[in-house]
Amino acid sequence: MKRVIHFILISLLLIPCCVVQASHQPEFSTAGFFQLPNSGREVFSMNPAWRFHKGAVEGAEATNFDDAAWAVVSLPNGIEYLPTEASGCINYQGEVWYRKHFTPADALKGKKLFLHFEAIMGKSKVFVNGKLLTEHFGGYLPVVVDVSDALNWGEDNVIAVWTDNSDDKTYPPGKAQDVLDFTYFGGIYRDCWLIAHNPVFITDPNFENEVAGGGLFVAYDKVSDASAEVLLKAHVRNDSRKAFTGVVEYELQQPDGTQVAFLNDKVQVRPGRAITSKDKLIVKNPMLWSPETPTLYNLIVRIRDREGNVVDGYRRRIGIRSVEFKGKDGFWLNGKPYESPLIGANRHQDFAVVGNAVANSIHWRDAKKLRDAGMKVIRNAHCPQDPAFMDACDELGLFVIVNTPGWQFWNDAPEFAQRVYSDIRNLVRRDRNHACVWMWEPILNETWYPEDFAKNTRDIVDQEYPYPYCYSGCDSGARGHEHFPILFTHPSYDGKSWGDKNANPKITYFTREWGDNVDDWSSHNSPSRVARNWGEQPMLIQAQHYANPTYTYTCYDALYRTPRQHVGGCLWHSFDHQRGYHPDPFYGGLMDVFRQPKYSYYMFKAQRSPQKQERLFETGPMVYIAHEMTPFSGKDVTVFSNCDEVRLTFLKDGKTYTYNKPVVKEGMPSPVITFPDVYDFMTDKAMSRKKKQDEVFLRAEGLIDGKVVATHEVHPARRPEKVLLWVDNENVNLKADDSDFVTVVAAIADKNGNIKRLNNYYVKFHVEGEGRILGDAGILANPAPVKWGTAPVLIQSTLRPGKIKITASVLFEGSQMPVSAVLELESYSAAHPLVYSGKDAALITGSSSLQAAGTSAKSAAELEQEQLLKEQNAQRLKEVVRCVGGRKIFRPYTD
Repeated sequence: MKRVIHFILISLLLIPCCVVQASHQPEFSTAGFFQLPNSGREVFSMNPAWRFHKGAVEGAEATNFDDAAWAVVSLPNGIEYLPTEASGCINYQGEVWYRKHFTPADALKGKKLFLHFEAIMGKSKVFVNGKLLTEHFGGYLPVVVDVSDALNWGEDNVIAVWTDNSDDKTYPPGKAQDVLDFTYFGGIYRDCWLIAHNPVFITDPNFENEVAGGGLFVAYDKVSDASAEVLLKAHVRNDSRKAFTGVVEYELQQPDGTQVAFLNDKVQVRPGRAITSKDKLIVKNPMLWSPETPTLYNLIVRIRDREGNVVDGYRRRIGIRSVEFKGKDGFWLNGKPYESPLIGANRHQDFAVVGNAVANSIHWRDAKKLRDAGMKVIRNAHCPQDPAFMDACDELGLFVIVNTPGWQFWNDAPEFAQRVYSDIRNLVRRDRNHACVWMWEPILNETWYPEDFAKNTRDIVDQEYPYPYCYSGCDSGARGHEHFPILFTHPSYDGKSWGDKNANPKITYFTREWGDNVDDWSSHNSPSRVARNWGEQPMLIQAQHYANPTYTYTCYDALYRTPRQHVGGCLWHSFDHQRGYHPDPFYGGLMDVFRQPKYSYYMFKAQRSPQKQERLFETGPMVYIAHEMTPFSGKDVTVFSNCDEVRLTFLKDGKTYTYNKPVVKEGMPSPVITFPDVYDFMTDKAMSRKKKQDEVFLRAEGLIDGKVVATHEVHPARRPEKVLLWVDNENVNLKADDSDFVTVVAAIADKNGNIKRLNNYYVKFHVEGEGRILGDAGILANPAPVKWGTAPVLIQSTLRPGKIKITASVLFEGSQMPVSAVLELESYSAAHPLVYSGKDAALITGSSSLQAAGTSAKSAAELEQEQLLKEQNAQRLKEVVRCVGGRKIFRPYTD
């Protein structure tokens, strides 16, 4: 079979009737680096077109095994598509097989070739042409395989991967999934790369197994506004038959490409051996990385031979910063006390329908949504997350607490501890160069482990990162907590002031999880756990609970009342997600599984600074009305804003209410604003009867220094007349790589575009062109139920660039039903060449030709006819209104 490599152009999402402006397009690392042109190092995506089988199969590793009847999928792959309510262990647990056919290009002969799987869930084995090359235990860290001597040239080669995500107590997390609080989705659920370079090369730290070594190591010392030391270490291997003499060259560039430092180090490497090059750059007046100014330098590393030819090299993004935890003096960043508590959230990476098999662009969008909400720290719960998410946190200014995999489980068998220790070493090796790393959490979450375990984990982190600005944290109530400089605890006993009498002045405190508030750990009823579609009142209660409830509880307000020694906390949890031991999903997220916001998301947004800055994330003033103006909406109106003053107006010429933010030194930056007794549906009804519906609205204006700087209006939704469609993509382009996907949201709206929140329709989607719908009617993905006015669907690209046309209609159509909507997208390039068999790619499961029943495309003529019928119906409706309005339909009671 021929190997096919497609080069696909950068995508542009085209929304009808809208102009899409040029936007920032994020880039993602591959195996820990960014490819450098003309370096002798190439990166190929191995994601497309893998033969796939669910279940045990004898002999599937063999080259001549007949896999013709197997389905074809692309990576990332999570075994199956699942409904949005996918908790309670409904997901598949067991063995699966993947087989990839390809013929390597002759140009790769003589190169060192590595397969780099970013993660394979569970225990796994990787075979190439029938030979077992590696076995791996654990589902969250890289599996790296040297395939240089395993490939056959000029013929079909087969990579076979066996993996099993069923219960296994020999490696972390180890706990049985029916007693686990998150879903252990399976499959090769992250990217797979083929890395090709010359025999003299910079190694991969997760392959080399060198303590504090392998690959490139970048650390910092003596960081200040005036200067900073950038500590450099590169591990260079010579797998050729000749001795190598040359230099390791380091070039540091500002974001605009300006060179700020340069040096080289002479090296000599004997055949079959490796050496470590160590050096140091001094940067004057550095542009320091922080959540507010996440400046990333480009560090370009090259190996040159004695003639000056580049034999290997790549680019790495680095952020120059120092982090220090100083006990009672709190957290210091870049040599200065950090001005406020760091508030953020925990994050599982699972997403609606696809589980953990999330495209890189989704990771970036997640990070941006969280940064837009003013968050500054994310705790990776409870495992190392996708490298793309770490890249995004570097770029968007999100500190990260990096966790080792584990949750409430210990196994006394020695192999379990050794696998935990191996995970810790490899997560440090993978993530050590990221600017976003705030601290390491090497202990097992909520686990009763042996006495010496905690100290061992702290020692391993320090061994792997023997430089300044390395810190580890531990639960304050856990065994071995005395070995850690940072302890996780709640801020107080009374919820309003920090009252820990036993606080050690040398220890810094942080709340790793706050906000969840269940009745018991079986029922899980809680005012914090609110599905978005439950509506206004539940969402308002959740927002108030997270902000500042009337009862004693750790909340946003409480975290702002602590002294400097307590440096912040991470909400549990940023997004709704699936679980194991409980039948309900976790509904406590600020956003749902599709990343649609709840009211609490806007409450968080209101806590960010109102200062406007030019950043990749949202900044500046905001105001949001958490009220839908339905017949069931409350009289009180809740508003979230970070402005000094908020004016609320009900009706066109109605009363205006004013709120002035109190000047206080303690507590959350922007308390929840409640305007009492404002809205009355009967007033809306009276205005409607006078045909003054357009004069009914709520308008909030946010003012700073007396000037209006933010405005939000809400109008009652009237008669449902049309479907709306939009793309939720944070302006990130769709790549035609058979893996990338975007969320497209359909909404039921009135003629003015006001979303009808109280509606129980289903929406059916149809896709034409180079896209497909992920999921079908079997999991309620298509047709999709309308919840709180909207019905999201996931649209995935194919391998071919081109237009994607999406049509959305109500499932049961009639002459008076809302008219359909059409949205067009366009996908173009992948960042790296794609390697796949064209024969297999033609059989990819879920190709654009496979549509759910009843979702056939509507022609332009049919869409035009819908609109004409709607206009005719509008005239008929006037007659109905005239007739009904002529009757006396309301008569006051009289004796």
